[in-house]
Formats: sequence, structure tokens, C-alpha cells
Amino acid sequence: MKKTIAVTSLLTLVTAGSALASGYRIPEQSVNSTARAGSYTAHTPGADSAYYNPANMAWLPDTAHFEADLVYINLKAVSYTDARTPYYNGESETENFLLPTLYAVSPDHYNFRFGLSLTYPGGLSKQWEQPYPRTFAEEFSLKVVEFSPAVAYRFNEMFSIAAGVRAVYADGTVKSAGMIAPGVTASRDMDGDTWEAGYNLAFSARPVQGLNLGVTYRSKVDLDLEGSSTLQTSAGPGLYSGDGSVSVPLPAVLSLGVAYTFFDQLTVELQWDRTYWSDYENIDFNYPVSLGNPVLTSLFDLPKAKNWEDTDSWRIGVSYDLNQALTLMAGFAIDENPVPDSSLGFDLPDSDAKLYSLGVRYRLNEHLELGMAYLYDDKEDRTVNNSIVSGRFEDSGAHLITFGLNYKL
Repeated sequence: MKKTIAVTSLLTLVTAGSALASGYRIPEQSVNSTARAGSYTAHTPGADSAYYNPANMAWLPDTAHFEADLVYINLKAVSYTDARTPYYNGESETENFLLPTLYAVSPDHYNFRFGLSLTYPGGLSKQWEQPYPRTFAEEFSLKVVEFSPAVAYRFNEMFSIAAGVRAVYADGTVKSAGMIAPGVTASRDMDGDTWEAGYNLAFSARPVQGLNLGVTYRSKVDLDLEGSSTLQTSAGPGLYSGDGSVSVPLPAVLSLGVAYTFFDQLTVELQWDRTYWSDYENIDFNYPVSLGNPVLTSLFDLPKAKNWEDTDSWRIGVSYDLNQALTLMAGFAIDENPVPDSSLGFDLPDSDAKLYSLGVRYRLNEHLELGMAYLYDDKEDRTVNNSIVSGRFEDSGAHLITFGLNYKL
């Protein structure tokens, strides 16, 4: 299989990551997590606990649990207004995605529970058609799929732990083409995929009735891509077509949550996430031979500083059991972005965001439950001045709608 340098995408734009969380994370992967704006670590009452906090599998009713969700993501067009000349202005394409997710939890086996999850924890997509933006990001797209088996152990009615494996598959495409100097053009066309692995750890506690505490840690996954690319420039004999490699991090994430249930109906959860983006210091493409052209070397071979920063997210989620069949949910989050002004570009025009969400679950019978949730990610406008960008990004944001089905044997 081809693997690619296209990983610039991986670490620069994530399908929904560029619009749903800092950098390229996609925290919202199920009805409950979408409806509660990602505040979903301490109190996870469904099969999706296999992903969000596998230690909470220990508290589920003693039967098999299954969940299937379909996540629809709409990325708004981002407007760019350049401070130097209107000829550099641009607007990215509006984009739409469908992401199916699956979860399963086994019955109890001597205080052990086993779970599986299929999710899309990151990704990217950004396309620009105007001459100046497309010089740097004609297309950046990346899909990251994670398959995670996990096992939980319940010590007693108060404490449980869990561990799991992260099997991560990523494929992406990166294209750019334009005039880099008067009379000089350059382009690149890359695509490929890779498999990588990591781990996750989880802890859950119920010290008193109604109180849930949860901690999860997802390890960093280094995406070591190797593959092929085509690089060209009009300056001299400027063509390279061959192998290439690059390594970029899918960062570690630490989440702490506390939830309390009032009157057996109203559950409020507070959550803090720390995403360790500072591992993304630079991006450095490597080739088995010299590119043989100083223009290609300077554009596509020399290390490019990223210097991303660790970020914090603060989330609150609320769920209310209106009756035995109907549950209402809502959430709010404040999400920092990791990209400093010095390295922000057209591939990921990220900014701080506020997230607003609503959702509902309806229990049809003792086995089957349906749900739907909506989230709006409102990105702040951002003015940047660096070697590539000197202007203002506006109107960035995303709409997310999730439909889900839960089934208990």
C-alpha cells in the first residue's frame, strides 16, 4: 500500500478536527457525546463507554450492549481577507462528511467486561480554489480511523480500571499548486495510508451514591508515513517522483470528569481535557535521494517549524430523564486552539471556539433506544501576520448532527 507524505494533512487539518476541536481532534463520536459537547468521561451510561471511558463498562447492566451511530459533519466555508492585496483573498470550500461509529460491551465475566469501538478520532479537510491560498493548500484531506478493544475490571462497587489498544489507520491526500515567485510555479501531489498503534488507560470511581469520577488517558501515536509523491517546479529541471517519508504525532489526551446525579433524574458533568499538542514541533519530509533542485528542497524538504502548544478544554454536560422513556441533554464547551500565529496557514486556519449542543434519547422498549443530537462549533475570527498569511480568517465553524441506535440483549 502506498503511504504518504500527505501527512501534512494529518497534522494540519482534520476532517472535522479543523472545526470540531482544537487542532484536528474529533471528540464527538456518539449521540451522548455530541449532545453533551464532549463532556462524557465520568458518566457514560451506554455502549459508547467502550471508547469514552472503558472503566465505566463495569457499571453497565449485566447484559450485552451495542450502539451504532451516524455522524454528519458540515464544515462552513472560511473567508480570508488579505491585508496586502485583494488578489490574495479567498474562501475555502464548504464540505460535508458522514462518519459511522460502532460500540459493543460484553456481559460481566467474573468482574471483567470487554468492549470494542470503531471511531474517527481525527481527520481533516480543507480546499481552496483561489490562486494564492491554493499555492499552499489546494487540498488537504485526512481520514483517521481507530479500532479499540478494551477490558475493564471492577474491584468492588466503588472502583474500576480499564486498558485498551489503539489500532489507528490513516489515509490522506495533499495537493498544492501555484506561483511562488514571479514566473516560478511549484506543485505537489501526494496520497497514501498507514497503520499505527497506541494504548488507552481509564479509571472510574463511585465513592458515594450519585457521584461519578472518571479519568482517561489516550497515548500519543506517532504516524510514521512512507510513500510516494510528485513534486514539480518550473525553475530549472524541477521534477521529483519517488519515495518519501515523514513522522507526525497524533497527540496524547488526558481527560478528567466529575458527574453528579440529583434526584435520580438530573445528571451534571464537568470535564477538563488536556491535549498535548506540543509534541508537534516541526514537520520534516525525508527522501532517499537529494531532490536535486534548490527550489524543491526549500519548499518540500527543509524542516518546517510548527511549535504547537498544549491546549485545555472545559466542558459541561447535562442530561435529564423526563420520564422512563425520554431523556433530554445539552452541553457547552470552551476549546483552545494549539496553532501559534507564526505557523498558522491555509491548511488549518484554526482558532479558539465555543461549542453549543442539544440532544434527545427515546426508549422504545427495554431493548431498543433511539437518539439524535446537534452541535454547533463557533470559531472565533482570527487575524494573523506571518511569512505566508497577513490577513484575517472569518466565518469558520461547523454543524454536527448525530443519529444513534442502542440495543441491549
